[in-house]
Amino acid sequence: MLSINGTRRTLCDGMSRRELLRLGSVGALGLSDLFASSAPATAQFGKAKSCILIFLYGSPSQHETFDPKPDAPVEVRGEIGSIPSSVPGMRICERLPRVSQVMKHTTVVRSMTHRYPEHGVAYAVSGIPTYTPELETRPRDSRHWPYIGSVVDYLDRRTQQSIPAVPRNIGLPWMVNSKTDMLVNAGPFAAFLGQAYDPLWTNFSGTGTRIVPHYTNGQVKDFHDPYGGTTAGGRFSMSPDSQLRDDISIERLNLRQSLLSQFEQSRRQIDAAPVHDLQRKRAYSLLTSNAVHRALDIGREPLPLREKYGLTLFGQSCLAARRLVEAGSKFVTVFWDGFGQFGGCGWDTHNNHFPRMKEYLLPGFDLAYSALIDDLHARGILDETAVLCISEHGRTPQIDQKPKGAGRHHWSRVYSAVFAGGGFAKGRVVGASDKIGGDVKETPISPKDILATTFHLLGIDVHTTVPDTLGRPYPIAGDGEVRHELIG
Repeated sequence: MLSINGTRRTLCDGMSRRELLRLGSVGALGLSDLFASSAPATAQFGKAKSCILIFLYGSPSQHETFDPKPDAPVEVRGEIGSIPSSVPGMRICERLPRVSQVMKHTTVVRSMTHRYPEHGVAYAVSGIPTYTPELETRPRDSRHWPYIGSVVDYLDRRTQQSIPAVPRNIGLPWMVNSKTDMLVNAGPFAAFLGQAYDPLWTNFSGTGTRIVPHYTNGQVKDFHDPYGGTTAGGRFSMSPDSQLRDDISIERLNLRQSLLSQFEQSRRQIDAAPVHDLQRKRAYSLLTSNAVHRALDIGREPLPLREKYGLTLFGQSCLAARRLVEAGSKFVTVFWDGFGQFGGCGWDTHNNHFPRMKEYLLPGFDLAYSALIDDLHARGILDETAVLCISEHGRTPQIDQKPKGAGRHHWSRVYSAVFAGGGFAKGRVVGASDKIGGDVKETPISPKDILATTFHLLGIDVHTTVPDTLGRPYPIAGDGEVRHELIG
């Protein structure tokens, strides 16, 4: 695998021995708990056969998505209104008309909360109990805990020794943050489980077709951002980067891309080659099986369906995710990632908040998310596919009018997330924020609770532990608890 070295830098805005022992004791029975007869027998345990995790990097405003405040002062509610949804009494942002129609399939949580208003992807997607910006910039730091998709992959391999034709743990559209001017951030990596359990990342060949509103006031370069629009000829492929080992330098990436093409021509010859290393087995499996390549070939879908998802990178990634779970992948992650510039990228709307929300972010999300839920439902697989839509945090209730286009800044005291399928309840709102969307009013829910609930729906006992490099047990969801309010 490619070695990713962190740097000391400032983002846009160690666990102690005692903590380790306390958390380790939560799941002291270890991996054997996974299939113990004492596993929870509550409703929907194991209902989900697969999971699609959608991560909106940079963090959307709860006010302009799933928790609008139409009765709040204008400096809070902003210039975007709200509309009713397919769930009686549930209003969402008026710029999400298609999403409003699929809310009957979802559970909206309006009381997500934690204490770290930073771009803590690693905190949101792993059981790690604390967070620092330093850790976020060091994806291979030994203090990290494994990504939820990596845990699912690891546990599944304990019971199924064969390498599946379609990888269990895949990340779209590319290694997170790798297309910005900064180094890769932490989060979707296997940590102490070993790099063999990192997500396998794809690449995307389509180019951007439009320049999106600027990230920051000082931005001097325009980017043809594929999240704003891309060509119909764009295709996904398995990234050569996903198969690089630690001893492969960045300078050899282009050589490996050339070698991959040669390997593709020699699949039949290497099918019988002896392999012993898990990473090599996985690489050989990818080369000798057409299943993952077929699943990633979104060109097999009718153009009208592709257009329903939206001819954007996010839309086509959601379509590819649906194809992957249909083909047998267990855990697929779709990032709405940054492109070109890191600071203020994605949903990190410190500047140009309203232009970016109106012209770029909300339209793309409205098409893709609604199409994914509709498509899964029409194919009869929504009930067995958990779909999580989460982010690092929310954004400030008070609008900052000083930046161009206004801004909302980091806010983790309360924010929203939305869940569908796989045993999550239908047409439900869980929790509430106060009248300005600034604090939890009732039913606080943490990112760790979301991890625990997702494991539960995937049929994994939340008290299961995984060993670190010294064999010490770590609870897979940290101190998270299964939240039955979210389960149908």
